[in-house]
Amino acid sequence: MNMMIGYGAILLFTLLVVVVMNRSKRGDSSLSEYATGGRSFNSFFGTMAFLNTWIAGTVFIAFAGLTASAGVIGFYSLSYSLLSVVLMFFLGTPVNKWGRIHDLRTQADLLGLRYNSRTVRVIAAIIGVVASIPWVVLGMQSLGLVFSTLSFGAVSPYLAVVIGVLFIAARQIWTVRLGTRGLIISDMVQGLFAYGIGFLLILGLLVWLFTNGHGFGEVSPALLLLPGPDSPAGPLYLFSLMFTGMMGAWCWPDLFVRMFSVRTPRTVQKSAVQAAPIMLLFSGALTTACLLASSVPGVADAPDTVWFTLAGVGGAVGIAVAGVCVVAATMGNVGANLQAVGTQVVNDVIGGRGRERVESSKGAKIAVAVITAISAGAALLMANQVSGLIAIAFVSYQAVCQLAPTLLLGIFWRRGTAAAATASMVTGTLTAAVLEIMYPSPLSIPWLGGLTSGVAGLIVNLAVYLAVSLIKPAPAAEQQRVNTLFDDLKRTPNIQPAPHTADDHASA
Repeated sequence: MNMMIGYGAILLFTLLVVVVMNRSKRGDSSLSEYATGGRSFNSFFGTMAFLNTWIAGTVFIAFAGLTASAGVIGFYSLSYSLLSVVLMFFLGTPVNKWGRIHDLRTQADLLGLRYNSRTVRVIAAIIGVVASIPWVVLGMQSLGLVFSTLSFGAVSPYLAVVIGVLFIAARQIWTVRLGTRGLIISDMVQGLFAYGIGFLLILGLLVWLFTNGHGFGEVSPALLLLPGPDSPAGPLYLFSLMFTGMMGAWCWPDLFVRMFSVRTPRTVQKSAVQAAPIMLLFSGALTTACLLASSVPGVADAPDTVWFTLAGVGGAVGIAVAGVCVVAATMGNVGANLQAVGTQVVNDVIGGRGRERVESSKGAKIAVAVITAISAGAALLMANQVSGLIAIAFVSYQAVCQLAPTLLLGIFWRRGTAAAATASMVTGTLTAAVLEIMYPSPLSIPWLGGLTSGVAGLIVNLAVYLAVSLIKPAPAAEQQRVNTLFDDLKRTPNIQPAPHTADDHASA
């Protein structure tokens, strides 16, 4: 009976999401429409799309487990998440306006425009794809814990992972068919449940914790300490975690799609203002609950299950609601990643080498389907790994943050060049990769005072970018092109996308 409640709740919620998505279906024969949803959404849709992409299902499992086992260091994710919202506010104008004027579809598309380089565009797309796929695998695997828990012992952990992978892979049928428009419509439903109903559940769990002898006084003193100067991880370890998260925040390809899909730069900024308090309340409450739960019997032995252990106080219904929250958040993150990655493969990796832009959405749909199958296969191969999933998240951040200097300096500084962008992304990624092999995440690098491989790569990355840009500045014609690009930001919006070929922003 309990299993029917748990699995039935997932089925009913999934049917609701599918019905809502199908009712929103519109034409998406062009790749631009498929990738951006027609650039038509208001700020509330933008807010929920951002939250459902950023606050993935793994926050209930991997990040919750980190807080339950390691303590207040788990709050680092909240701090860099709020910083990412601030960055979203300032990125809104250039990203949305350039996207509308030049019909940009992806993050790599924007970098190809800014640097007038196919090479930059392709390298950025490859980094984004390689960094995003582990999060897809992570989301698929995390559902294994959901289906195992909701079976109440009737399904083995391995079979539960298989069910979770097959479930989320089947869900992507609608991601393939409907593209960004369908994703953002579904984000509204998924976000309202994951962070609305989920927040109410967290408040109830906090009341239970405080009234049943699990307040702050019962938390182990060791869990209330942050890594300091004398920490074995190194004095710069906590800084590295936060800095990597902050720099990598808006390097994720799926988040850039959110800024392309809303109506105006002002809409992006309104979404950022709306998202900040929701993120603060939800993430702060969840992390606090997981910290207090460290004194609950059984949590220390299986910290990744802390969310379900707490929800168990509400019986089968409480666990079922908790499971739907994880599924709702996972749907948004996995779907957004797959759609963005598939579009970048077709638009930027394959299309970036041609002279004509890809206009049909058919290739992107095929790419999303193929990447879904590959990710599902990888998740199944690692099905026995049901704990410690936080390490995958750490590794992917070390990679994606290597886009930060090229991306952020390119958007806010006119003097960056294509040669600088290419050299910095390559050297930064290679540095981070070598150090990651030597000191696998979440380990730090002792001889660098606790820096992680990603931050070490960023230091090299930034140094190369600045050096090449200053030593070999852009030719006069290229600098004039960049100046015109930036001057476009000062003009009144409401500009229709201009037709162009790949050479408009992708000449080598």
